[in-house]
Amino acid sequence: MNTDFKGETAVVVGATGAFGQAIVERLLARGLKVVAVARSAASLQALSEAHAGVIPCVADISDDSAIEAIRTVLDDVALNSTVRAVVHGPGVGVAGGILEAPTATMVDAVNIKVGGLLRLSRAADSFLTEGSRLISIGGHYGLEPTAYAASAGVANAALFNVSRQLSLAYGKRGVTAHVIAPGPADTERLRKVAVARAEMRGCTVDDVLDDMKAESSISAFTTPGQVAWAVDMLLDPEATAMTGSTLMLDSGRRKGLP
Repeated sequence: MNTDFKGETAVVVGATGAFGQAIVERLLARGLKVVAVARSAASLQALSEAHAGVIPCVADISDDSAIEAIRTVLDDVALNSTVRAVVHGPGVGVAGGILEAPTATMVDAVNIKVGGLLRLSRAADSFLTEGSRLISIGGHYGLEPTAYAASAGVANAALFNVSRQLSLAYGKRGVTAHVIAPGPADTERLRKVAVARAEMRGCTVDDVLDDMKAESSISAFTTPGQVAWAVDMLLDPEATAMTGSTLMLDSGRRKGLP
């Protein structure tokens, strides 16, 4: 395992979220500088003050302006260097069930997940080299649709397809593309999903959380640390064999084959 990426850079979108912070810490431990991308300047400042090696980049990945914003920062910090990995992990709005979900929220979710990945890869394109990774954080519901997580299901299903297309388009350059699909994690976002599901079912949020945990074969939620471990593992040279694939971190929830 290569543990020395000194002088190289990673870009993390959604860096101030629960998953993002764990990923940033793991990448820093591998010796990478991390360009942390988020919309909140205050949150980015707190992250950069807590961790040496974090370079803040205020950008809205749902808008094309993010391409130039990220590229400008990379021009400063990654000049004559390599972007070893870009990690696309923004959250999307909770739209509720498919029968009630606002269409605008559904469209926004696809824009953030799919449009955001394309904006990120285009911003970093000139800094990518053989062995670079395009890593997206998708989700279990993209492969196991439910009636209560409409935006997550649709946006992540589209993300899987686009990541596979990127793996084909970048393959000749030796750049690989991957999706990590966690199961539900006990984060603020999960609790918003649980609130929407509780309203639909007419029960308490705790009832929903207990039921969601029981969906796992090991009665567990996925943790941000486990997602960060998967990102770290994908940096290893052996992970090139996984290009175009989706790595399931669903804690034994998926029922379908393969």
